[in-house]
Amino acid sequence: MTGIDIPKIVELAPSPAYVVDLGRLRHNLAVLDQVQQKSGAKILMALKAFAMWSTFPLIRQTLQGVCASSPWEARLGREEFGREVHSFAAAFKESDVAELLGISNHLVFNSFNQLERFRPLWEGSGVSVGLRVNPEHSEGHTAIYDPCAPNSRLGIPAAEFEGRSLSGVEGLHFHTLCEQLFEPLERTIKVFEQKFGHYLQGMKWLNLGGGHHITREGYDIDGLVKLVNYLRTKYDVEVYLEPGEAIAIGTGLLVAEVLDVVDNGMAIAILDVSATCHMPDVLEMPYRPAITAGFEPGEKPYTCRLGGPSCLAGDVIGDWSFEQPLKAGDRLVFEDMAHYTMVKTTTFNGIQHPHLCTYEPDTGQLTVVRSFGYPDFRDRLS
Repeated sequence: MTGIDIPKIVELAPSPAYVVDLGRLRHNLAVLDQVQQKSGAKILMALKAFAMWSTFPLIRQTLQGVCASSPWEARLGREEFGREVHSFAAAFKESDVAELLGISNHLVFNSFNQLERFRPLWEGSGVSVGLRVNPEHSEGHTAIYDPCAPNSRLGIPAAEFEGRSLSGVEGLHFHTLCEQLFEPLERTIKVFEQKFGHYLQGMKWLNLGGGHHITREGYDIDGLVKLVNYLRTKYDVEVYLEPGEAIAIGTGLLVAEVLDVVDNGMAIAILDVSATCHMPDVLEMPYRPAITAGFEPGEKPYTCRLGGPSCLAGDVIGDWSFEQPLKAGDRLVFEDMAHYTMVKTTTFNGIQHPHLCTYEPDTGQLTVVRSFGYPDFRDRLS
């Protein structure tokens, strides 16, 4: 990973451990701030992707707030981030709405049914209410992460707007992207304008959702700035972006240790990290993380399967090749493991949760922010 002192981090970190490099985090924030300054967009952090709240004092110096998908996320944003909180979910309970109205700046509904059902609660609350729309324009490559896949439960299609009252609605929200560069957003905006642009007249804001890899190499930042300025000028609205991964891309490592190497038709290394517990996207997407000094099977002299310590037969991270055979005690480093990792972990099987650490490259100091013990496992249930 460019700019991260991996050998130093491996030397200092316990295992297993997630380590967030604060220097790379500052780099990402500087890129996002450039977008804000040049375009006037307000950028929020999606807590569903990254919620290591010990880093919030740094992040809130740049970003305008957070977007939340539940009352608990919204409360975390309100209490620990302290700036704007924008809340959305596919559906709310009445108690959810009552709680969110006390801690949110924006509240976005996923249907006209919910908008009207809870109108007595939100009307006059001072919270800006919006609707999530579905442009029915798919740019996704993996169905499970495509909000515009056929029969999606997310967002209101244009046909549902016919004959509906928008009284009290101050903004529209859409989220159609996943780990994508600028061009898919540019195409989506053209479809959005055709189907929903006229509804923006008289509204206060437009939220372009998340999935924007703004801090990834190759992203057309100038194109994004131009598009945001166009939308702000044409519709006289505030424009919000709510990336999650873009804040944490390239900032995180997952340090692991080899516990044993067995043979069953091939070498199999058992690690102290687990696909099912610590990197579920490996099984869900599927997703293959990069490993420092790890290569495709057969590319180097020694090919080995990597698996976790749980009793799940499918707790397999994948096959890699290495210059030397792996042995007990060796350290491996999974790269780019800050986003959609810590937020998805479980304690299935009572597997030890990795330590949470930060690394400050300016001083060479690694800080263990939190370690987990038996009470954390026990207290999840009763």
